[in-house]
Amino acid sequence: MSRYPVPQDRSEAAFAERYPLLSSAEARAEAARCLYCFDAPCVQRCPTEIDIPSFIRSIGTDNLRGAARTILDANLLGDSCARVCPVEVLCQSTCVYVHQGRPAIPIGRLQRYAMAHGMAPDMLQPASPSGRSVGLVGAGPASLACAGALALRGHAPVIYERDTWPGGLNATGIAPYKFQITDNLREVAFIESLGVEIRTGVEIGGDLGPDRLLAQHDALFLGIGLGPDRRLGVPGEDRPQVVGATHWIRRLKTDPGFRVDGVRRAVVVGGGNTAVDTARELLVLGVPSVQLVYRRGRPDMSGYDHELGPALADHRLQLIEHVNVVEVLDARRGVEVLLGDHSGTLASVPADLVVVAIGQARLDRWARAFPGVTCDDRGRIEVDPHTMATGNPRVFAGGDAVNGGKEVVHAVRDGQRAARAIDALLQEVAGA
Repeated sequence: MSRYPVPQDRSEAAFAERYPLLSSAEARAEAARCLYCFDAPCVQRCPTEIDIPSFIRSIGTDNLRGAARTILDANLLGDSCARVCPVEVLCQSTCVYVHQGRPAIPIGRLQRYAMAHGMAPDMLQPASPSGRSVGLVGAGPASLACAGALALRGHAPVIYERDTWPGGLNATGIAPYKFQITDNLREVAFIESLGVEIRTGVEIGGDLGPDRLLAQHDALFLGIGLGPDRRLGVPGEDRPQVVGATHWIRRLKTDPGFRVDGVRRAVVVGGGNTAVDTARELLVLGVPSVQLVYRRGRPDMSGYDHELGPALADHRLQLIEHVNVVEVLDARRGVEVLLGDHSGTLASVPADLVVVAIGQARLDRWARAFPGVTCDDRGRIEVDPHTMATGNPRVFAGGDAVNGGKEVVHAVRDGQRAARAIDALLQEVAGA
């Protein structure tokens, strides 16, 4: 039983997986299609450089433990990445079959199959204890990957997380048809089994501020992620019918009291993947009418087209382009969302729910509290991209706080890259 219990009566549990687990026959058949390319382009396109042909070959010979080991050697969060990675624009997009007009090898689904059937708690053995301690702030994918890699090198990582559940957006922000909070907690348990300590419900500050953390640990890693949902900055957005997207998704995934009963018309504001995911979730929950409002045109949307396309195939979803929200007005039932185009023409859209998905605030003010840590003019922590070191030689950072909000696999890459640099630092100190 997980030491991080989650409510059973969650709306998230009603979502079916978008890509169900392959059967053994399906997995072997797909593995047999792989050409095991030399200098494989799929490996080059993977941010963590998993040896994809090697693990697929292992699946073909039914060596599932070996397949899982190959994945974990490159990516300690190989299970979540198998489910949430946009493989359509990463590894699978470079498959040689794509250039022949044939279906790509389903790398993500094969990776998930290998992790589901081949992963075991005793698969990776930590080195002898080094006597060195590393503190990690935030328990998102970057910190989990960094902590796991440090534990395998014999160091003692301690993660401090203010939330109830570790995992960051893997726990509370991923669309439930991709990855659910219970899936996340199983992966967290694996990271803990490597020798990682996670302390939840811990707020950094006061008695446990930057100076205290630096005094307690030999090095620090900041995986603090991003802050609250950004606001529209228009009149009427404080109405109860208007909510931020990450807040709304969190309730969907964790709050047993969450329901969309009575929501007949919803408006989602934004053009990124969070906006698209939110629209799809509303459709699955049975909302009859969902309108996705974006300030530019569809070609400019940062949300992946392979996600948006299937959503728009549902007649209940309408994309409204080239408009901004001007005001949210009270109405007899729900609200009226006042939209304005570039010519100044106004139109109103009725809604029972408005979900704002225009990004998240930066936590740069908090990051700058650590001596020597600086941020750029967009609020991102500045690091050496090869080592993830900040201006303080004992403080490293990675994930969304550094890249501004990318995929889980990029956070994992940052965390593991930082772990190598931290290990080198600690060995240098030990040898001095």
